[in-house]
Amino acid sequence: MLRRPAPALAPAAWLLLAGLLCGGRVWAARANKHKPWLEPTYHGIVTENDNAVLLDPPLIALDKDAPLRFAGEICGFKIHGQNVPFDAVVVDKSTGEGLIRSTEKLDCELQKDYTFTIQAYDCGQGPDGSANTKKSHKATVHIQVNDVNEYAPVFKEKSYQATVVEGKRYDSILRVEAVDADCSPQFSQICSYEIVTPDVPFTVDKDGYIKNTEKLNYGKKHQYKLSVTAYDCGKKRATEDVLVKISIKPTCTPGWQGWNNRVEYEPGTGALALFPSVHLETCDESVASVQVTVELETSHIGKGCDRDTYSEKSLHRLCGAASGATELLPSPSGSLNWTVGLPTDNGHDSDQVFEFNGTQAVRIPDGVVSVNPKEPFTISVWMRHGPFSRKKETILCSSDRTDMNRHHYSLFVHGCRLVFLLRQEPSGEKQYRPAEFHWKLDQVCDEEWHHYVLNVEIPRVTLYVDGASHEPFSMTEDYPLHPSKIETQLVVGACWQGGDLHMTQFFRGDLAGLTIRSGKLADKKVIDCLYTCKEGLDLQVPEGSGRGVKIQANPSQSELTLEGEDVGEVEKAMQHVAYLNARQFPTPGIRRLKLTSMVKCFNEGACISVPPVDGYVMVLQPEEPKISLSGVHHFARAATEFESSAGVFLFPELRIISTITREVEPEGEGDEDPTVQESLVSEEIVHDLDTCEVTVEGEELNPEQESLEVDMTCLQHNGMEVSSSDLGMIFTGVDTMASYEEVLHLLRYRNWHSRFLLDRKFKLVCSELNGRYVSNEFQVEVNVIHTANPMEHANHMAAQPQFVHPEHHSFVDLSGHNLASPHPFAVVPSTATVVIVVCVSFLVFMIILGVFRIRAAHQRTMRDQDAGKENEMDWDDSALTITVNPMETYEDQHSEEEEEEEEEEESEDGEEEDDVTSAESESSEEEEGEHGDQQNANRQQQQQLEWDDSTLSY
Repeated sequence: MLRRPAPALAPAAWLLLAGLLCGGRVWAARANKHKPWLEPTYHGIVTENDNAVLLDPPLIALDKDAPLRFAGEICGFKIHGQNVPFDAVVVDKSTGEGLIRSTEKLDCELQKDYTFTIQAYDCGQGPDGSANTKKSHKATVHIQVNDVNEYAPVFKEKSYQATVVEGKRYDSILRVEAVDADCSPQFSQICSYEIVTPDVPFTVDKDGYIKNTEKLNYGKKHQYKLSVTAYDCGKKRATEDVLVKISIKPTCTPGWQGWNNRVEYEPGTGALALFPSVHLETCDESVASVQVTVELETSHIGKGCDRDTYSEKSLHRLCGAASGATELLPSPSGSLNWTVGLPTDNGHDSDQVFEFNGTQAVRIPDGVVSVNPKEPFTISVWMRHGPFSRKKETILCSSDRTDMNRHHYSLFVHGCRLVFLLRQEPSGEKQYRPAEFHWKLDQVCDEEWHHYVLNVEIPRVTLYVDGASHEPFSMTEDYPLHPSKIETQLVVGACWQGGDLHMTQFFRGDLAGLTIRSGKLADKKVIDCLYTCKEGLDLQVPEGSGRGVKIQANPSQSELTLEGEDVGEVEKAMQHVAYLNARQFPTPGIRRLKLTSMVKCFNEGACISVPPVDGYVMVLQPEEPKISLSGVHHFARAATEFESSAGVFLFPELRIISTITREVEPEGEGDEDPTVQESLVSEEIVHDLDTCEVTVEGEELNPEQESLEVDMTCLQHNGMEVSSSDLGMIFTGVDTMASYEEVLHLLRYRNWHSRFLLDRKFKLVCSELNGRYVSNEFQVEVNVIHTANPMEHANHMAAQPQFVHPEHHSFVDLSGHNLASPHPFAVVPSTATVVIVVCVSFLVFMIILGVFRIRAAHQRTMRDQDAGKENEMDWDDSALTITVNPMETYEDQHSEEEEEEEEEEESEDGEEEDDVTSAESESSEEEEGEHGDQQNANRQQQQQLEWDDSTLSY
């Protein structure tokens, strides 16, 4: 039987066989033909405090070459990426299981996740995978770092505060907020808040909003303090609780807050802020605009406000008006005395005001003022009148003195109308001319002070009331007056009826500063200056404050209006509203303040209403100055000097100073000691004067033989005016004390018939503010020396300096002024020179006679003593004691030489008696009696020396 041939081997079998025959190498090479395989994406989780990563799916690499050794085994994993803090290790080569772990400590707060790629590679041909290694594709790995609750919640603010109004329930008062530094939502989120403080009417929700659980009461508690804590979702509590302050304020009332109803103003301190901390409470209302009006009430001060109280003439000069104004209602003085009978305001703190009660009037003396209707003139007056009356009330009237009742010119009030009448003087033309001008004014009868100025220049008359011009609403014409030789009478407060010889149309009200100035009209600038107040409201807003605020003020600065849309900017402007009084010595007292506001809101239906505010400024009493006049108050000059053209200067060394006295509190520990008294310190100040009046005492000046004269050039240079009369001389004008000194130094007294004149006395008084502050009365006595020998007179003057009498005041510091120094014109007393010489000669004779009689008596006494002791033993004078009475004086008369010296001394004393004043001189009989007393005194002096013989031994 035939055998079948063996089948042929397949190529693969042959290769396997060859591999077996060659030690198996060929089979292994052909076996590692697959790459390892990984999942395309892996997601892992790792905790902050751990390094093992939990992957989903697990890290397992598969190889189709398994279960072949080496080729089917996984030898490692490789991670690709920059700064990847992970590595991968093989757990089981045969299964391909691997593990990813962190190479460093992870921090979720720094990085929450990582992404990188990973590859697996097999072992290839050997156990170390060094040959014929195959790598898998790159798989993406996402690893998330799990958070650990390592941080506690922290509040954003150190403390919280809010303000609520009592009586309301709020849905939310404020919100507290805490944060957690952990990275995960679980541990980084705040899940709850809690109020730690017990028993408070507040709650807080999980979002941190705090609200009240009941209506709050300001009277019960003004403020609550709460401690609040927070928890994160991991139940971790905040490390520190937060403090919450909730303030309760009373029920909101719209209005101004933070102001004082009394503001004290110290004179001389400039502008004083009235509302430095003011705030407008709007109660959270939406405000569109605010308008505020501040009013300063000064109508009760002086003539409507605090103005300079100088005389009207002085005020005209201060305001730049030309001189020539005549004051019809001056303060009563020596020569201007026609207002003495009028009642006044009883003081000079503000101004001199004259009251007319409907029964009083004053006649102006002849020659005081002259008005020519053909020339322009001005009438100026301050008037307060009211209420309404149908009777005519005359302010000023010039009428016939006798025979007829014609009114030449007059200014009167009729109801609430002011009427000015001016009749033309007789002329050849008989034509109608404007004669009566009417103004209808509310100011005439409102019982307030107003300033009236009439500029008269026919046919035009212009009236200014408080600086504003007014045209007459009606005018009446009339013929000129008929010619007559009747003199006129000028009256203030009524009108004189010359035909009936009585007063009529009496005025009821107050007048001040009534003046007439002829030849020129008042300028508008002068009128405004006369009316300007020295006190008022002031507003100086610094840059950057009060933006968008409109400010308006009235001319007298007594009313300010502020308007703006921003409440805060209006408040800033209000904080700079100030009171200012420019007077050095303001009128003390109360100035009322009123603050009214108008608020507009976006919601007009619910807009707030701001109530008005009332307060006052208290102007404190200024420290009153003490004006002191000092200088030489008693001197004499030769008769020839009085008769010369230069005359005699009355006040050559006059000095004017003003002082105020301040209280100085003690310093140191004595402040609290009630026994320590405050000390007074006198300080010299500088201010102006407006009047100095020199009056003669005794008989009035006789214009035929004596006069007071002054250099008019110096007066004009200093802007002063002077008026003289038989009573003396008055200097007026607002100027410095130094200027008044300069003018008064040059005041001279002349007497060109001084033969029978022995002395003249004058008095000087200066004042400020129209008599508000008056100086002391400085008296000067000047004596006339009658002599026939000018040379002897000069020598006699040089020998008599003791009759220059300086005046000393305890309150005046006169250091540096040697008032007691000899004056070149120092003189003897005022008695006649012949009488003095006779009296002094007789006095010397009596003294010498008395001395000789004393000498004779003393010699007789000495001779008797010597005769009685002729035979006695000698004196042992070793123990001689002389006792002298220390309370008495004596003269040694034991020798002839000493007696002669005494005679010489007494002779000198007799010569010195020539220096006594006329007041000290007595009749010759009285002097003789005095010499007899002096002789007795000399005899007593001889017995004043007594021997103490208790220790003598015989």
